[in-house]
Amino acid sequence: MKIQDIIAKKRDGQVLTKEEIEYFVTNYTNGIIQDYQAAALTMAIYINGMNEQETTDLTLAMAQSGDILDLSELGLVVDKHSTGGIGDKVTLILAPIIASLDIPVAKMSGRGLGYTGGTIDKLESIPGYHTNLTIEEFKKNVKEINISLIGQTLNLAPADKKLYALRDSIAATESIPLISSSIMSKKIAAGANKIVLDVTCGNGAFMKELSQAEKLAKTMKKIGELAHKETVCIITDMNEPLGKTVGNSLEVKEAIEALKGNMEDDVKEVVLTLGAYMMKLAGKGDNIADNQQKMLEQINSGKALEKLKQLVKKQGGDVTYLENHEKFEYANYILPVLAEQSGYITDLNAQKIGEISMRLGAGRIKKEDTIDPSVGVALERKVGDYVEKGEILAYIHANKEETGKQEQKCLAEIYQIGPQKKQKKNILEIIE
Repeated sequence: MKIQDIIAKKRDGQVLTKEEIEYFVTNYTNGIIQDYQAAALTMAIYINGMNEQETTDLTLAMAQSGDILDLSELGLVVDKHSTGGIGDKVTLILAPIIASLDIPVAKMSGRGLGYTGGTIDKLESIPGYHTNLTIEEFKKNVKEINISLIGQTLNLAPADKKLYALRDSIAATESIPLISSSIMSKKIAAGANKIVLDVTCGNGAFMKELSQAEKLAKTMKKIGELAHKETVCIITDMNEPLGKTVGNSLEVKEAIEALKGNMEDDVKEVVLTLGAYMMKLAGKGDNIADNQQKMLEQINSGKALEKLKQLVKKQGGDVTYLENHEKFEYANYILPVLAEQSGYITDLNAQKIGEISMRLGAGRIKKEDTIDPSVGVALERKVGDYVEKGEILAYIHANKEETGKQEQKCLAEIYQIGPQKKQKKNILEIIE
């Protein structure tokens, strides 16, 4: 078998066999196949696509290119994954609720890169919280308190890491087979039995259009079926940030308030929908409305917040920050953004707000960049709200005055205000 023959076959729009795909993934991972050859095949896939079986074979080959986490001793594990967004603090709220319902949560999360935030960065804004546990410690915590949230310590899907970087460098990122195999290879390698996917859609997401998000969701669901991992996809709106805050400790504080029952409507709808389907996949009830009510009971009783405290304490974090979140360090400059006219907020571009947060220091431009946990954006008014001229729309949290003032102006321009109230949906589609 030769890589040149595989490239030529896909160049001509033919279907690759399982053996050909495995040959490519194995030899690209170990360095025998060179970047320029992988780039040629990747571009051929980008142009000519892959069928369902090819995409599944690529997913499984990438999953098997490194470590596979065995979670069988923990029982039935349901994983939740988001395709990325702005202000997405869902895991911080949802994971403790699910764990408090006696469903094991064994989750490896990533760091933020670019304008999308990472759950691990948010958790690390809690002083002392350790995200770098051994797999033995990870499993032990789940056995003892039903939950552990850590960074990706294993060598999961190394082929995906190489291919992901290559795709970015040759302008071949927006390919459904390549995106879906990238996401699902990591989920399969991470050991979950069943998967709930939050497929975000809008200007702050990778999939800008609903038709793209639907295609991606259906492809990932099919991969899940062929890989014997029951998968539900929920397409959520990401045209404006989720919740009130964008930034690491700001989002942790919002998550703590949410677990006390003070949850923003959009966050609540997304959390309850994802969680209800996680419960269904875990065999805890088929009625979605009943499942959502059970989740609300865990919040109202304080059991969900208590579970977050157990998690933080177990992983070395200072629980007093959860008991009094005013202890979190504040940014040096908190600058208000005022409405320049009266009317309804009609647009609040999530991507642009994510970019503001990144420039303030809450995100990374390069992997090596250091995160500033205290900076970000706090939104007081969102799409559909009526505002009077001069009313406070939002606050910029900055540690550099000049940067803060620049971003204060940028955020004022992002707020679009008009005479007509705009309706919005948070859950766009459910594919089960």
